[in-house]
Amino acid sequence: MYQARGEKHWFIPDGFIPQDSTGALTSHESVCVLNCSSEEALIRFTIFFEDRDPIEDILVVVPGRRTKHIRTSSLAKNDQVIPIGVPYAIEVLSDIPIIVQYSRLDSTQAENTLMSTIAYPLKS
Repeated sequence: MYQARGEKHWFIPDGFIPQDSTGALTSHESVCVLNCSSEEALIRFTIFFEDRDPIEDILVVVPGRRTKHIRTSSLAKNDQVIPIGVPYAIEVLSDIPIIVQYSRLDSTQAENTLMSTIAYPLKS
């Protein structure tokens, strides 16, 4: 019998899409979602900023027993997008338990930097 894995509510406090890129790689960030369930996960993203209202209810579907790497630069709602070079935070809310990881590729210098961390889950 299947046992739910993950949590429904996650936070990523440190978001920042670097303005510059060098070499062949473009600086970017991704929210990586793992859905171990056989049913699809409906995920709602909220993007928080220091100096403006959040972008709310950005919907993404992750099919059952799949993973999805979501570039934060692709998240949009009514023509609102995450601006490059502006700090932000992410709330991830799913209708079923999922696992969330966050990664940033910073290629602003010739020596690329890749950071990855598990998001912060709130227990159901």
